[in-house]
Amino acid sequence: MAGPLIAGRYRGSVRPFSAAGRNTQLSVTVTAGRPEPASPAGAATPRRRPGFRSEQRRNLTGWVFLIPAALLIAWMNFWPMIQAFFLSLQTGRGTRLTWAEPLWYNYARLFSDEIFLLTLQNTFVYLIIQVPIMLVLALILANLLNDRNLRFRGLWRTAIFLPCAVGLVSYSLVFRTMFANDGLINDILMGLHLIDSPVNWLGQTGTARFVIILGLLWRWTGYNMVFYLAALQNIDNATIEAARIDGAGPFKTFWYVTVPQLKPMILLTAIMSTNGTIQLFDESWNLTQGGPAYTSMTMSHYLYELSFQKNPNFGYAAALSYAILLIVAILAAIQMKVGDKRD
Repeated sequence: MAGPLIAGRYRGSVRPFSAAGRNTQLSVTVTAGRPEPASPAGAATPRRRPGFRSEQRRNLTGWVFLIPAALLIAWMNFWPMIQAFFLSLQTGRGTRLTWAEPLWYNYARLFSDEIFLLTLQNTFVYLIIQVPIMLVLALILANLLNDRNLRFRGLWRTAIFLPCAVGLVSYSLVFRTMFANDGLINDILMGLHLIDSPVNWLGQTGTARFVIILGLLWRWTGYNMVFYLAALQNIDNATIEAARIDGAGPFKTFWYVTVPQLKPMILLTAIMSTNGTIQLFDESWNLTQGGPAYTSMTMSHYLYELSFQKNPNFGYAAALSYAILLIVAILAAIQMKVGDKRD
């Protein structure tokens, strides 16, 4: 029985244990399977790199998807920016352009351009007044509409956010009609005997700026409110309950517990709102046409006028566009430095 067992399934070594005349005993060393071949003396066992080829293939697949999109972005975004920079170093009207002498002539001209300085002042008036009011209103509304016990909460959220869904041109034309000399606002104020004669809202510097700021608040407050509502969902309710147990009132709970946890979102909305206001165009163009006498015109509106109205000056307009880019970058860097204080 030992012969077939050894030869069939198992391998082993058989040797006689005693001399003739005694019962022969077999010493069998059984090893399952096939033995590994012995390595030559001194040879190192090669180490395999598991998954190297598959990992390389995955990386190559990722680059195949990434490179076309990156080339398209570079072609559509960065190449025009480079062209605009070279264009800003040229002077002339229309397509008859020559290199400026000195090359920074268009940039130096900005500091002596009274219209540019006026539009810069107008833009910062909108920025300083409108952005803080809008963000504070959005924060308050988000806190109020985050109350779980508020009835018709979804309806109020939708109603406040809805202006953001209205087209920029559409709402600007509606505001322009409302604030016209014979518009709804004058009719209401005269009906309440608050004024004796119609107010020329769009024909005076102060009131024209006020209408633009009011339009910006109406349209963009709900947009920022949604960001704050999303951030409020991530706040642990236990921190608010702990503050109430400690005796903190609604205002202290909001100011010392809720607001600190919203700092990243407040920073984000502040940067976005600042960038949007610096590049403001639609309201200035559609509401007041920049009047009266450029006193409500923004920098982007002036850029459009230089490029596509009157006698186009593309070189100077390109320099103005880089000035706007520089202002946006500086303000964003300042906000990041001041607001992003991570532990």
